Amino acid sequence: MCISKKVIQKQRSFFETGKSKDIGFRIEKLKTLKKAVIENEKEIMEALKNDLNKSPFESYATEIGFLLEEINYTIKHISKWVKPKKVKSSLKHFPSSSYIYTEPYGVILIIAPWNYPFQLALSPLVGAIAAGNCSIIKPSEYSQHTSAILDKLIRENFDESFITVVRGGREVAQKLLDEKFDYIFFTGSVQVGKIIMEAASKHLTPVTLELGGKSPCIVDETANIDLAAKRIIWGKSLNAGQTCVAPDYLLVQKNMKDKLINKMSEYITKFYGTDPLTNKQYPKIINEKHFNRLLKLMENGNIVCGGQYTDETMHIAPTIIDGVTLESPIMQEEIFGPLLPVLEFENLNQALTVVNKYPKPLALYLFTNDKQKEKYVINNTSFGGGCINDTIIHLATPHMPFGGVGESGMGAYHGKASFDTFSHKKSVMKKSNILDVPLKYPPFEDDLRLLKKVMK
Repeated sequence: MCISKKVIQKQRSFFETGKSKDIGFRIEKLKTLKKAVIENEKEIMEALKNDLNKSPFESYATEIGFLLEEINYTIKHISKWVKPKKVKSSLKHFPSSSYIYTEPYGVILIIAPWNYPFQLALSPLVGAIAAGNCSIIKPSEYSQHTSAILDKLIRENFDESFITVVRGGREVAQKLLDEKFDYIFFTGSVQVGKIIMEAASKHLTPVTLELGGKSPCIVDETANIDLAAKRIIWGKSLNAGQTCVAPDYLLVQKNMKDKLINKMSEYITKFYGTDPLTNKQYPKIINEKHFNRLLKLMENGNIVCGGQYTDETMHIAPTIIDGVTLESPIMQEEIFGPLLPVLEFENLNQALTVVNKYPKPLALYLFTNDKQKEKYVINNTSFGGGCINDTIIHLATPHMPFGGVGESGMGAYHGKASFDTFSHKKSVMKKSNILDVPLKYPPFEDDLRLLKKVMK
């Protein structure tokens, strides 16, 4: 019997005891997770530095602090979330009362990616614990240092019958997918997401897929160009562009294009100096495979800023590329790196034609000071979520759900949305024994007229 099958059986046995459903148990385990993260902060930062060259600031802002905020919010609100919710009952069911109960699915599989290897493994776990589930986490082996600290943190603080980490490459992932889980949560590429969904379909297992795609950034002539440039470069350079909601390509109104490019170039220098490759706070590309893929994408178009790279550390400078077309290779796939292709448009309809040519993106960013254009873009494009006059930040809050649509994913999480994702909503109607209305029972005779009045 393989290790994954043994662990799943252990977790099923533990889940059947009902202990994980106890609200006190859930809160206790969330507090345990919080304490473990705080106590291992230094080791987590070192692992992220080794895997992606993340600075302590970026590691805390996008991984550790992000997770702690999620845990704190969940602990604060979980007691309200778990309460049965009373809803209205239809007149035709009089006398009755109706309730919605939440119950955990059971044993959850969380498959995490390498780009935010700590946060994207444990943020879904917060929702799984809050909902009362047991969980198996499969981290990415690309981020091996962070995977190791995840394994250590979970092993030292939780029994494997409740939460465990299973490490390994594709073979391990496939063995896990061959097993029956009660829910699968996956963050990663569209291509692998399709494999996950196909595997889940064999057991009719529900899934949440957090994927990606080509997230557009639109800048019109009314935008604050200086602020737009600053926020676009920040969002694109965060984690060296290895972010599922990073601005993937730029659509700028033609008369603003040169000004915006110049300002973005200025901010690259302000943020990372004249040689970003030597900046100790600038992340690196995760591995040689992705490094070489990005170098290939740089071969088309005209590099107007950046373009430097080093094989030794696998760093690529923030790079702005002009002169691309919709047929260019860089516009055929999600970039997932610090390369920003620039396209221009005459009017907003042209820009939206480009956006809507691609599958629905995970994020969309619009820089404008025109409320009518803002409304028009929101109403005429479909995307997972996004920002007006900023990038990235819409996902960094527990108050809004985060997720994709179409090929950019399905399902959502963060805050209460995480609790809802990992909870089945069980509807229960309680009928009174005091009165039994005879209308629903045969023989029906002339009851149709009365039924129509009740059900109108």
